[in-house]
Amino acid sequence: MKTLGHWLASPWRRSAAAVIAGALPVLAYPAPSLWWWAYVALVPWILLTRTAPTGKRAAYDGWCGGFGFMLALHHWLLPFLHVFTFALAALLGALWAGWGWLAYRLLAGLPSRRRIASALVVLPSGWLAVELVRSWQGLGGPWGMLGSSQWQVEPALRLASVGGVWLLSFLIVAVNVAVAVLVAVRQARVPAMAGLVATAAATSAAWSLSPRPAVDGQVRIAVVQPGVIDGPGHRLAREEQLTRRLAGQDVDLIVWGESSVGFDLGDRPDLARRLADLSRATGADILVNVDARRSDKPGIYKSSILVGPDGLTGERYDKMRLVPFGEYVPARSLLGWATSVGKAAGEDRMRGSRPVVMNVGDGLRAGPMVCFETAFPDMTRHLTREGADVLIGQSSTSTFQDSWAPEQHASLAALRAAETGRPMVHATLTGVSAVYGPSGEHVGPWLGTDASTARVYDMPLAHGTTPYVRFGDWTVHAAMLILAAWAAGEGVRTLRLRRSAPEPRVPPARTVHESPARPGR
Repeated sequence: MKTLGHWLASPWRRSAAAVIAGALPVLAYPAPSLWWWAYVALVPWILLTRTAPTGKRAAYDGWCGGFGFMLALHHWLLPFLHVFTFALAALLGALWAGWGWLAYRLLAGLPSRRRIASALVVLPSGWLAVELVRSWQGLGGPWGMLGSSQWQVEPALRLASVGGVWLLSFLIVAVNVAVAVLVAVRQARVPAMAGLVATAAATSAAWSLSPRPAVDGQVRIAVVQPGVIDGPGHRLAREEQLTRRLAGQDVDLIVWGESSVGFDLGDRPDLARRLADLSRATGADILVNVDARRSDKPGIYKSSILVGPDGLTGERYDKMRLVPFGEYVPARSLLGWATSVGKAAGEDRMRGSRPVVMNVGDGLRAGPMVCFETAFPDMTRHLTREGADVLIGQSSTSTFQDSWAPEQHASLAALRAAETGRPMVHATLTGVSAVYGPSGEHVGPWLGTDASTARVYDMPLAHGTTPYVRFGDWTVHAAMLILAAWAAGEGVRTLRLRRSAPEPRVPPARTVHESPARPGR
């Protein structure tokens, strides 16, 4: 330990260690998907910050770790944004500076039982505060929240129906804190074990008491994934070919991926008629996604449009939350140079103004989203409250085809399904496409990035309201209250210490008639 401490005495080596420690949790996400790793992945980072020589250095360790975490999680952006990826990772990584300082404040040295008990709730709350800030759409949205690493763990998905992905993040950080204390502070192993037992007990109670969505029906939905095809015309031809194979399969709805149609249907009635012919041939409405300049209003929109046997049904959803740099450049007057060093959007897409629940037919109501909107739990929650029976995400990760991005994106739909108790379709142009039931369980196989096919899924339908849909982000609100209460308690404690401190002894002043030794003489 002394050797390690001596090695970390160098600021540069310590910073490098913090970057590596921060990057470790990425192994819990797809594609590695080592979900169990999430429960110990933060331990090296916590141990490093608690041994910092000062609180300022601990905050810097938090920043460096955040930089490593963001860079590792979004490493597949490097070919897209180049050097700007490092700048974004540094910007977002700074959000963890306060978390590093909290770890130092609560766990440095030989922490008391009170400090350890506080750490078990304050540090997870601090982590949620970071996830809340970076979830803002302008900062890239809630992609890669720690709780989303548990997308394939059935008990975790049950908990997501209670408190959303936020609750999973909170519990994972709490376990990491307890394990760090067990490793580093022998004298505190009893309270650390008590914390682990309390976490397990609370988790088990929430798991056993959480309502299960009651399956009360079934719907047949087909996903059309054309694969990597250059040019909107060739892609459309392949989508038509695959869709015609669905004739006679008694499908209720056919879903195409994001940007599946590269022409404005209002300006191309011939294409609208072709799609209507497909709808009649298959006996199902087709949900396409148009990425084109509109003829009825200025600008380029990404829109989910429902086409029936008689043509355009009038059901349309314009994407509301755009991908920073991919679909618009924030503060383009200042950051427009990003288009010259990467593949940032040359022209900003236009935003929609409201979510839409579409009437697909036979009483089925679908709530569409486009691309990374499926990362936002509040969007699926709102669509569910508005009466959606099925959640649909139309996406395209073709730019990142050979990276971890397609698997990461496809996994998010499992969390959204579990949170809302509604089945969800994740349909893409080039993979990975996936379908999940109302508990977040797999329905049928994934369509990988090497697939060009159409597949029908028999999806269970469920209704009822999960606690997360009913109460929303209560975990976040509780975390903010915990942080506020802890900060207030620390302030009161500091004030009391200052008041109770003895006044410094001041030697008597000399005067003409007095001496310090014999006052008054």
